[in-house]
Amino acid sequence: MTHAPVHPDQKSGRTLIGVGVGPGDPELVTLKTVRILREADVILVPYTEATTDGPGRAETIITAVAPQIAERIERVPFSMRERSGVGEKRKASWQVSADAAVTAFDAGARTVALATVGDPTVFSTFTYLRANVEQRLPDVTVELSPGITAMQALSAASGHPLVEGKEILALVPATVGMEKLGQVLDLVDSVAIYKGGRKLPEVADQLRQRSRQAVIGTDVTLESEHIITLDQVTDAQTLPYFSTVLTTPERTTTGGKL
Repeated sequence: MTHAPVHPDQKSGRTLIGVGVGPGDPELVTLKTVRILREADVILVPYTEATTDGPGRAETIITAVAPQIAERIERVPFSMRERSGVGEKRKASWQVSADAAVTAFDAGARTVALATVGDPTVFSTFTYLRANVEQRLPDVTVELSPGITAMQALSAASGHPLVEGKEILALVPATVGMEKLGQVLDLVDSVAIYKGGRKLPEVADQLRQRSRQAVIGTDVTLESEHIITLDQVTDAQTLPYFSTVLTTPERTTTGGKL
């Protein structure tokens, strides 16, 4: 599969593009992503069971940076009810989303983009759309436009650098289980934990067992941004899905990790 960039004068083929739109603040969307959105024939945006009738986060971001694309936006479902595994609802939502892309191409679209929160290579809905579309349209070219991730946004907002010098960084979904998360915390200097809002009591316990400090951010970069430290987390407290936990090592001297 070809992964060449798409330019306005290269419209002979059909191109599916995953565009990362960052964590929430429209000012963090890259210039490349804005260009792609403006040029795309169809822009797909994911909605989940929690979206209700209004726009989801990705749609809100892209209409802020490129309001002229509103009429080319199409909402496609991605199920979040199944926490793990590939169940029937999840497979059905993937199929419907792929149908939307294939239908757009069959109707003459040359470029179809999917706007995804964060980055299209990090726990992204684009991965599943891409796989299903490629199975049905193997001649489609695929491109990805990276976006700022939640862990980068939380690092910047909290003032805690992700890594310095020889430190190691890991990104872990809390859904892997507490035993595996504990193993990572024992081995790695800086750990960003995604999908941990509902499992925050268990995540906090793993951190406290190791006397690690952490910051927890929800809706980082938005007006509703809320950042707390591990010390402020109560025993039974949970947070929304769009929450990130970041734990970094204590740094007592400048350049001490070099």
